Amino acid sequence: MIPYPLLSLSLLAMWLLLNDFTLGHLVLGSVVATFGGWAMASLRPDKPKLKKWYLLPKLLVLVFVDIIRSNIAVAALMISGKRQKHTSAFITIPLEIEHPTALAIMAVILTSTPGSAWLAYDARRKTVLIHVLDLVDEEQWVENIKHRYERLLLEIIE
Repeated sequence: MIPYPLLSLSLLAMWLLLNDFTLGHLVLGSVVATFGGWAMASLRPDKPKLKKWYLLPKLLVLVFVDIIRSNIAVAALMISGKRQKHTSAFITIPLEIEHPTALAIMAVILTSTPGSAWLAYDARRKTVLIHVLDLVDEEQWVENIKHRYERLLLEIIE
């Protein structure tokens, strides 16, 4: 009946802190807290089925190495300042991933890597728009994302 009891209790406590403690506010706050818990339950996505969970450490290592490498590259770019020309650009990358959890993981990976940011996902075209701080070769970026991350995510998440 109450899918998120801690959330419902927190909502009720907040309701009572913001209003006077009366029987009417207790009842109304309980109704609001219950409906708030139900609303959160309806937003909960399906749990992903991991086909090859043993590939998760490989993905984590790849992401960790890429984050370190990107940090060094962005730091070098910032230290060099205007002496070195860099071209920032937007790239549209076609994706095969459709599972919401896999898309969320891909968004976290691309956004947590310094020098790139996930901006928008077009579900109809199955493309993602990312911003790259220093774009040297667009095809290299597309291949890198598709072969390093997307391929692994497609194998891991069903």
